[in-house]
Amino acid sequence: MYICPTNCLLTYMKHSILSLILFAWGVQAYPQAGGDVQSQATFTPPFDFPIVFSGNFGEIRANHFHGGLDFKTGGTIGKPVRALADGYISRIRVTHGSGYVLDVAYNNGYKTINRHLSAFVGDIARRVEDLQYEKETWEVEIIPEPGEYIVKAGQVIALSGNTGYSFGPHLHLDVFEADTDDYVDPLPFFKKKVKDNTAPRAEGIMLFPQPGKGMVDGTQKRQAFPLSPKQPITAWGLIGAGIRAYDYMDGVHNRYGVHTVILEVDSVEVFRSVVDRFSENENRMINSWTYGQYMKSFIEPGNTLRMLHASNDNRGLIDINEERPYRFVYTLKDALGNTSKVRFTVHGKRAEIAPVEHREKYIFRWDKVNYLQEPGLSLVIPRGMLYDDAYLNYVVRADSGDVAFTYQLNDTRIPLHGRCELSIGLRRRPLEDRSKYYVAGVNSRGGKYSIGGKYEDGFMKTTIRELGTYTVAIDTVPPEITPLNPQQWGRTGRITFKAKDKETGISSYRGTIDGKYALFGKPNSISGNLVYEIDPKRVERGKHVVEITVTDGCGNRATEQFTFVW
Repeated sequence: MYICPTNCLLTYMKHSILSLILFAWGVQAYPQAGGDVQSQATFTPPFDFPIVFSGNFGEIRANHFHGGLDFKTGGTIGKPVRALADGYISRIRVTHGSGYVLDVAYNNGYKTINRHLSAFVGDIARRVEDLQYEKETWEVEIIPEPGEYIVKAGQVIALSGNTGYSFGPHLHLDVFEADTDDYVDPLPFFKKKVKDNTAPRAEGIMLFPQPGKGMVDGTQKRQAFPLSPKQPITAWGLIGAGIRAYDYMDGVHNRYGVHTVILEVDSVEVFRSVVDRFSENENRMINSWTYGQYMKSFIEPGNTLRMLHASNDNRGLIDINEERPYRFVYTLKDALGNTSKVRFTVHGKRAEIAPVEHREKYIFRWDKVNYLQEPGLSLVIPRGMLYDDAYLNYVVRADSGDVAFTYQLNDTRIPLHGRCELSIGLRRRPLEDRSKYYVAGVNSRGGKYSIGGKYEDGFMKTTIRELGTYTVAIDTVPPEITPLNPQQWGRTGRITFKAKDKETGISSYRGTIDGKYALFGKPNSISGNLVYEIDPKRVERGKHVVEITVTDGCGNRATEQFTFVW
């Protein structure tokens, strides 16, 4: 059992007493959204060289916000990563998604996650490797006791890298507020070290007429416009606006997310977004706030993302109800205060707005539990999974060779806030081995990708996170294994394989040398290569047999053997 030393108890007691006093005075011990975190706590930079970013907090990513800062490391790996303050190592992981990962809990009320590292240092490195061999797996996790690995500000805790789902050498740093577990923008901690006088720039605008309630240029379809439209924009009824914009920094070509977006119409603010914090539960709400790379300046009714603020009583939507010019002004700010503005005009033009005509069965309401029961299909959407009402373009397609119908729930994907249960019945079952069936998503070009699922009573059951197109497919083809430069293995001390699977993807892999487990891993998930760095403590010089086994998502397995001399 870990016993907190005296100084730790004193620190905790002081903090607790201070928090109670502040609470009694109505003062927060830690900053809330929009507060200046640097006035509450200080961090030293993770590197001892000038700070340059390849990505910033809150950038628009597929289905999630970018949760931290990406620090450039000069295109190389192995840079010493330093502790930001006094604290302790709270979690140690090796994963395919984030590579080598180190979590640190600091004494100032914040936590960090350091991702894409190339290596751990000291006892942690040895402990991780021992566990990998003990469990015979690349992916491992260790939760140390709070007093086990104490760190001091500026202490080297790891080496930067390019592991996991990483497109180049960098350090990804997430910062969390310990009391709330919110992701918070790390940039204010380091702004005195950052030189930037470049303001955000817009690239386009989009208008969103609301179904059955608004029109733009004579149609109820959303429309994109250049910043300086050649023809006047006309609208009538209820519309929302959006903008595509990016931030930039001095001396680099990267583009970043915009910290603050303010929309005014006729000199009155109607909407403001401030990308300063979000919770894990809010992460997928980016799908509601954005359309592609456009940031909406209105809030869909099921979206509770705290960084969005509507200043009118209509969720930021604008009612174009007079035949006159409506002056739109966007103000864009970065986290350092650099500011730019975008101006455009929408002309009110009276028009007849047709109501939405749609079968009620195929309208999913955002504030209700929704069910879809069709021959061969069952779908349940619990309340809270939709951000707005969904008008499904439902179609069923059949092919005589398919094991199930193809169900188009909607022709364009509608993101869901969480996983929802989907069941698809089999029309026929050509294989008795039920493990070879899987639910497949179907993209706009007809290509299939695995969703997984399990067979039960004539149905394949799975969970989905978007309303798209789905069917059932069969995978009986084992993965392909290709040795990469085997003639160089002995000289480089590095054994590398390329493993591919066309349908359900690689589920697991295992390698041995002369029959003993060898620590193959997937250091970089972009390349997907399986790599073993020959360990002289475990492999003697001479001729050896390496065997690699790869299994896909339906249990199909491939095994290959090769000889090499080291």
